[in-house]
Amino acid sequence: MSMLQDFKAFAMKGNVVDLAVAVVIGGAFGKIVASLVGDVIMPLVGMLLGGVNFAGLAVKLGSATVHYGKFIQSCVDFLIIAWAIFVAVQLINRLRREAPAAPAAPPAPPRQEVLLEEIRDLLKAR
Repeated sequence: MSMLQDFKAFAMKGNVVDLAVAVVIGGAFGKIVASLVGDVIMPLVGMLLGGVNFAGLAVKLGSATVHYGKFIQSCVDFLIIAWAIFVAVQLINRLRREAPAAPAAPPAPPRQEVLLEEIRDLLKAR
């Protein structure tokens, strides 16, 4: 399965352990990711798009101001945090997987078969 399919399966299942990991990692790295996005990634993206300042993107609707640039930054924050959680859970799942068991020894033949083989060997020896 590809990593994108694994990520989709992870995002769609309601596993409590995965949710707990997401909350802990998201809380721990939230500020770092917000700074990375707001101070590093978005200024570079803005520069590539002709000097757009995403933090300042807003629309005034009557007396309300809609800061959609901050929303875009929050979406990028979420995607980075979700990807980091996904990678961490994938790593944990790989570490949890047990090595394949050694093949089991074939079962012993029935007693009758063993006795018949002994009789055959005795008859051959004569």
